[in-house]
Amino acid sequence: MKVFEYPSIDNWAKLSQRPTEGFGDIEKSVKSILELVKRKGDKALIELTKKFDKVAIRKLQVDEKIIKSAAKNIPAPLKRAIDAAYKNIYTFHVPQISKTEKIETTPGVLCWRTSIGIEKVGLYIPGGSAPLFSTVLMLGIPAQIAGCKEVILCTPPDKNGEINPAILYAANKCGIKKVYSVGGAQAIAAMAYGTKTIPKVDKIFGPGNSFVMIAKQLVSLTGVAIDMPAGPSEVLVIADDSANASFVAADLLSQAEHGPDSQVILVSTSKKLIDLVKKELALQLKALPRKATAEKALANSRAILVNNLDDAINFSNQYAPEHLILSCGNTEKTATKVINAGSVFIGNYSPESAGDYASGTNHTLPTNGYARAYSGVSVDSFVKKITFQKITPQGLLKLGPVIEIMAEAENLQAHKNAVSIRINEIKKKK
Repeated sequence: MKVFEYPSIDNWAKLSQRPTEGFGDIEKSVKSILELVKRKGDKALIELTKKFDKVAIRKLQVDEKIIKSAAKNIPAPLKRAIDAAYKNIYTFHVPQISKTEKIETTPGVLCWRTSIGIEKVGLYIPGGSAPLFSTVLMLGIPAQIAGCKEVILCTPPDKNGEINPAILYAANKCGIKKVYSVGGAQAIAAMAYGTKTIPKVDKIFGPGNSFVMIAKQLVSLTGVAIDMPAGPSEVLVIADDSANASFVAADLLSQAEHGPDSQVILVSTSKKLIDLVKKELALQLKALPRKATAEKALANSRAILVNNLDDAINFSNQYAPEHLILSCGNTEKTATKVINAGSVFIGNYSPESAGDYASGTNHTLPTNGYARAYSGVSVDSFVKKITFQKITPQGLLKLGPVIEIMAEAENLQAHKNAVSIRINEIKKKK
């Protein structure tokens, strides 16, 4: 982790850059994968799974009986933990369903908006070395609450060609009956275009590596919606002398172990704390099973020494982190100054891991600076909002002249006539 001491504001943009080297080559590869799946469908998915996951699979869809029996294949403590996380996430998300409220804008003119679950959604769940069953809950629960009619799930198989039972247990808990053993950009292609086995969906959700991120962005240009242009995970920690260096190091490593293209940033008002955190990083890194991955991520990461907390929060708002941890004095006041972040963790005892798993908030969040314009996944992500209006004859008599004047001013005579013909009819009946 490289240290930058008191960088000028002019250099903040450069320090906010993500590790995106080689994305041009990745895009070229992803385009060829998308095209192959579009042409060859299931056959391409089987070929690409053998090429990238090093496993030969005969059947893409997981048998529903296997999904339902997954509970037998996970330890009881893990099952109880998933159940507890499900409860907290459901509790946090269920109030997000907005009630339909009818508004009378003018006497006789009634308007309202109703939330309708998106009919077909596809969930992408990273697997392989780190099967993210927690993401099944984060995506499956809001889809369940939103009332989406068809929810499918794609996740890469392990080296034995199987899906982690915890992923299947979480899927079953969320009412997901269609699970497919396919990962990477090819899974995104399958959900976007449809194959003989995997149905085409209206919207694709889920995090992933650079290949998945680019695949989602490319298919979004062809008519399928995506949750957000999220990519590799990231965290920014704001810390001062009141922070616990071992806690800060643990938080940084919790994101660094996600992948070599993840990025972690420490912004501090204390040189002493930065030095202590660097020592703790070296110490804790030794014990990590994913040490090699975390080391690569740390190579893309930075510690930035600033003059005060105002500078720290201003830098953070420019960086717009996926996760922001406030380990500093007067955290409540500092939190009110956050304008760009996916999810914020306040105080020394609010680790980012809590949001990743079980506190209740959603961990599918905007990365790569997209927190400036995007929110994390919520029930709203799984619904579309349709507006309705009903106008009585008396309402049209009152509102009609307003419409006629505006339509005429825009030289849209047919718009005006659509109102005038009705008004004349109402007046005749009177």
